[in-house]
Amino acid sequence: MKKIYLDNASTTAIRPEVVQEMTKIMLEDYGNPSSTHSFGRNAKNILELSRKAIARQLNVNAQEIIFTSGGTEANNWILRSAVQDLGIKRIISSKIEHHAVLSAIQALQKEFSIQVDYVKLLANGEVDLTDLSVLLSQEVKTLVSLMHVNNETGTILNLERTALICRQYNALFHSDTVQSMGKMKLDLQAAAVDFVVASAHKFHGPKGVGFAFVRKNAGLQPLFYGGEQEKGLRAGTEAVHQIAGMAKALDISYANLEQERQHITAVKQYLIEQLEQHFAGFAINGNSDGFYNIVNVLLPFSEEKTAMILFHLDMRGIAVSRGSACQSGSIRPSHVLAELLPDHLIRKPSLRISLSHHNTTADVDGLIEALKTV
Repeated sequence: MKKIYLDNASTTAIRPEVVQEMTKIMLEDYGNPSSTHSFGRNAKNILELSRKAIARQLNVNAQEIIFTSGGTEANNWILRSAVQDLGIKRIISSKIEHHAVLSAIQALQKEFSIQVDYVKLLANGEVDLTDLSVLLSQEVKTLVSLMHVNNETGTILNLERTALICRQYNALFHSDTVQSMGKMKLDLQAAAVDFVVASAHKFHGPKGVGFAFVRKNAGLQPLFYGGEQEKGLRAGTEAVHQIAGMAKALDISYANLEQERQHITAVKQYLIEQLEQHFAGFAINGNSDGFYNIVNVLLPFSEEKTAMILFHLDMRGIAVSRGSACQSGSIRPSHVLAELLPDHLIRKPSLRISLSHHNTTADVDGLIEALKTV
């Protein structure tokens, strides 16, 4: 049975060139980058070259890139330090953010009694930027936290316009760019975002490593202590092999961006055509013009099929994720879809299908055939 992987918004297959790069470093360049001998200096050199490579892709200064264990740590660090150290009294976010942001905000609200406002959403799932301006007109020291590409629906935020609005009202702007990093060119000089975060395993790099862009002189303080690594902002010996693998993965992703985007876009279009042909009444959740590798579809099946659809597809060797999750014997809707769909549609089966350059139209055919048997 041929396995079909259609869950690339969850994680991606690591590129062979990245594995080779990491293996070489683990075998040959194993020094601690904080050590002053030649082994340490060599590791430090790899670390800083990786930092420069990432910074170059984003058009920022290398000193503004801080390595972390991934997006969750970076999001938590930035949000907490903004409140604790920068004097932020209010956070404006949306109810369709990743839980790494939503849960962190809820914890900060409970701990520091900060004001939390959620910006309205348009019918297609996009953030209502007019409402954002209205919220920002209140004179409270504010951080805006809005993700660039929604991980469930692929809805895209206009980073440049949002950054301009935030600057107009002297608000800080943090964006979770985990889904867009490596799949869309980001010029962080053109889009004046104060903080962004990324996770390597979303762009065909290793798990357990990511980075934060922290604009110069932002004033953030460490989340935890124990060493002077990462400009004193992130204690702990850097995982040099993972960081180098991440930089390699990002370089390859951007070198092949246009070619891979065209391929993925064509496969996505074929997928939508096949769904239209074989499942009359299917609908796209969110913006139909969303991010090119994600499509979230509401299938014209009965509610009873929601609980078993992923299991059924998995038995056929097909990996996707679902807009609803079965917990404690009851079907609970995705928090994202709960904001977008009317009540009578929330419990029906929705699937998030997310593609990479590895996917082909044959994978789509396999998915369609499997869905016919549900």
